[in-house]
Order: sequence, then structure tokens, then C-alpha cells
Amino acid sequence: MHNIKRRTLLKHLATTIPSLALASQIKAAGHILNGMGKMIASGDFRPSWESLSAYKTPDWFRDAKFGIWAHWGPQCAPEFGDWYAREMYMEGSAQYKYHVSKYGHPSKFGFKDVINEWKAEAWDPEELVSLYKKAGARYFMALANHHDNFDLYNSKHQNKWNSTKIGPKKDLIEGWRNAARKNNMHFGVSVHAAHAWSWMETAQRADQNGALVGVPYDGKLTTADGKGKWWDGLDPQELYSQNHALSENSNDNGTIHKQWNWGNGVNAPTKAYCDKFFNRTIDLINAYDPDMVYFDDTALPLWPINDAGLKIAAHLYNKSLKKSGKVEAVIFGKILDQLQRKCMVWDIERGQSNNIEPLPWQTDTCIGGWHYDRRIYDNKQYKSAKTVIHTLADVVSKNGNLLLNIPVRGNGTIDELERKIVEEIGEWMTVNSDAIYDTRPWFVFGEGPAIESAAPLSAQGFNEGKGKPFTASDIRFTTKNKAVYAIVLGWPEDGKIMIKSMKNGSVYLKQKINSVVWVGTGEKLSFSQTNNGLSINLKGPKPKLDYALTLKIA
Repeated sequence: MHNIKRRTLLKHLATTIPSLALASQIKAAGHILNGMGKMIASGDFRPSWESLSAYKTPDWFRDAKFGIWAHWGPQCAPEFGDWYAREMYMEGSAQYKYHVSKYGHPSKFGFKDVINEWKAEAWDPEELVSLYKKAGARYFMALANHHDNFDLYNSKHQNKWNSTKIGPKKDLIEGWRNAARKNNMHFGVSVHAAHAWSWMETAQRADQNGALVGVPYDGKLTTADGKGKWWDGLDPQELYSQNHALSENSNDNGTIHKQWNWGNGVNAPTKAYCDKFFNRTIDLINAYDPDMVYFDDTALPLWPINDAGLKIAAHLYNKSLKKSGKVEAVIFGKILDQLQRKCMVWDIERGQSNNIEPLPWQTDTCIGGWHYDRRIYDNKQYKSAKTVIHTLADVVSKNGNLLLNIPVRGNGTIDELERKIVEEIGEWMTVNSDAIYDTRPWFVFGEGPAIESAAPLSAQGFNEGKGKPFTASDIRFTTKNKAVYAIVLGWPEDGKIMIKSMKNGSVYLKQKINSVVWVGTGEKLSFSQTNNGLSINLKGPKPKLDYALTLKIA
């Protein structure tokens, strides 16, 4: 098609077919149109599950195995835990009580005001990302926005309520990205804002008891209410998105979980809301060029009531294909059916699969709360490095990756307890990472008593820590370059290890075992193969990090 005719057709489509659901069916010179009439790159991938199912997870991600996440935004400023922007409006909740005591009543000091006071004054992204690189992370994820709807980058479509204009007055995603690139780490962004519409409905409430009963919180404020205040000229509805009726049973604080997939009586968001989310996310992808996009959604954002998520996925894959000649991008989604698992990487929150998965997947978890919580620090309740390493070994043995959040304080630092955990993870990885990086699952992922007590997944995950603790009888396997790595998840006090899966005549062994090397020392160990298993004798003193030792079996 000649360029003049092409431009004429595209201009006509932009004005006569505003819906991308229709326009995406028009293969117009390698582009599709979004709901705002703007052009986004297209190619082999179309915005449908069937088309996206041609996706193949890139080798770099399969080889990387371990990433670290900074789930950091204005909800970390109070240092009082997860979902602060929602629960500060839930009368009687711990966050509500804390908010009233620290800031004042949410009718007078709302979440917008928390954002304004957040300065991130001690943030040094290069120092933190360098620390995470030393800990063994090969990719880094940064929060681009949360359910609070505040963009942490120079957002063209949330151009008033973003971190370059309010609060830190810094482009946080740019800072994280530059630090990741400098450390030669793959960079990703996590996008959670699709749910602000229903998640922030608590801001429409009012106290049911006390001196301010019936006085509305600040969730319905408009530009006109800001005259003479710090937010004069700003529209809180651009942040809160609460100029709509409540969802069914909105006053039941638990209903949000049942409505996460945009059903069960949720008040459906408007087309304008969906279009804005789409444009914000496309802008984020185009401006910062992430290798990964994590969506905190059932499948893709706004699915199944809107195809914005499908369009974003097609755009990212096509953009990557054009840039690299093959798709090197990764998208994460939760609660996926079998077709959807072919379209992206299945992410399991705070839990892990109990099997070797046929397709690569990821566990995302945290050493504390998702948002920084001073109470966890004060009570020394962080996950230990031991727990993290055990999780990593278990996940990798099942064809998965581990994405670990290290909570960041409101000022942009991590505390000394977190730093010690990160450094210890790095100490273990320095010695044992050959059994982690670039590996693939063996015929079986492992053996030992913990397998029998493994808890099933619940919703998007949430089965971590529900089984028996790992011991020296629990072993996880990986393989690389014709060698099998056995990661023993504890120290055998008698100095003997028995691997039952490698007994005489095992169907898993295709060749004779020639050597067993203790990766931590480089020593060759004596062994014997019997009808009960492969018996190995350890030599030398117990290592400092004795909770997971690695054997290389050739």
C-alpha cells in the first residue's frame, strides 16, 4: 500500500473505529490502533490468547534463575505494612489506627497527603542494585505503580500524580533502570494499577463510630476542594478514581479478593479508565524499555472485561521481536489456565509448585512484607537467608525462578538486618551458584520427607512455609553439561548422605557415576552405589553455611 493511501486509511480508522478490539483486526501496514487513536508497533503477535500462545520463554530468563525486587512506593513511607493506601480507610484496622495517630483523620489527611510527604531522600539505586548483583541476582524488578494508582516515573498519562511531580520529585524507574543496566542485569517493572478502581473504594467511606461519624474520607474530593491547599489545581480523582458507585458488598473488606478477576459484583471500570491504564503502560514500556513486565492480575490486566492487557502483551512481544530478532521480553501473570501459561510466565505468589513444570515459571516472595513494615524489623521476623536458599533450590529444581523482594524503607534505604540477609545469600551463591545458574530440571526434582507434606497451592499461591521444614534428608536436583547437582538441604551430622534416586538400576541414571565432588571445597568424595541408593561420605569440617551443600555428580 502506498504511504499516502496508508496514512489516509489509518486516519479514517482512528476517527471511525475508536475501539482497539475492532481496529486490532485491521492489519494496516504493521500497526494496530489503541483506543485513543495512537499507533503502537505490531508484528507476528496479535492481541488474542491464541496468537500470544506462540510465545517461547527466552533462554536468558531460564538461565538467570534469581532476581531481586524493590516493591517500593509511597505506601512504604508510613513503614506500616502492606496495602496501607486501602486499609488506612478501614475504620478499626491497624493501619487506620496508626494513620490517625501519626497523620490525623483520613477525612483531613488522606493518602494523597502521604504521597506529598514522601521524599525518598536517602535513595541510592546504584548502591542497592550493586549489592543485589553481589548477592547473585541476575535480574532486577522495580515497582512502577501499585494499586494506589501513583506512577513512579515521568508518566505522560498520569502526568500530575507521579513521582517526578509530587513526593520525591524524582524519576524512580529511570534511576532503577540505569542502575540495573550499569550492573549488566536484566530490568523489569511491576504494574499493579489496573485494580485502583475497586481497591481504593475504601476511600469513599466514613467513620461509623466516634466524633467524626459520617464525615466522608477524602476519596470523593475533586479539584474544586483543593483551593488554598497544597494540592490546589490537582484533581484527586485522577489518583483515586472513585467518581463511581461502589461495587456490591464493598463495605465487606474481604470482597476485593473475590472480585479480583472483575466479576462477582464488581463495579466495572469505564472505557476511559481502561484506555488510560493502557496508555500509561504503553508509555512505560516505550520510554523505559524493560525486559520484563510483572502484572499483579488474574491472567492480564482488566481481563476479561477489557482487552487492554492482551494489547499490551502483543505490543511488548512485537517490540522485542523487532529489536532483537526474537522475543526476549518476559511477562508475568497469575492464576493462568493451560492456554494462558503458553502466553507468558506463570507467577506464583508466596508459594511454589509441587512438580516439575513443563514450562518455565516464577515464585515471587518477600523476606518481610511487600511494603516496608517497621514492626517486622523491630520483632526480627524477616525470613532468614537459609529459608531463601532452600526456596531457591526447591523452585529451580522444578523449572522455576525466584524473584525476592527486599522491602525498602520510606527514605529509600534497606535496614541493617535486611542487608545482612542479602549479604549471606551472596556468600552462599558465590560458592554454590554453579548448581543454580544455567541449569535445567533432572528427571525428578528431589527426594525426602518434605515432599510428602507439601501444601497445595491456594489461589495465586500462598503455600510457602506450610509443609515440613527441610532437613539433611531433603535433596533437590538440577542438571547442566551432563552433570547432576544434588543440593542437600541440611548438614548430615554423621557425615553420610544417601541419595535414593541414584540407587543401582535407577531408571534416572543413563550412565555410570564416575565422580562426586563437593562444590563447596572442590574435593572428590568417596561413594558407593547400592540397592538402597548412592551413599556418599563427606570429608572435612562443617561449612559455615551448613544449611545447603552442593554435590556435583558426573
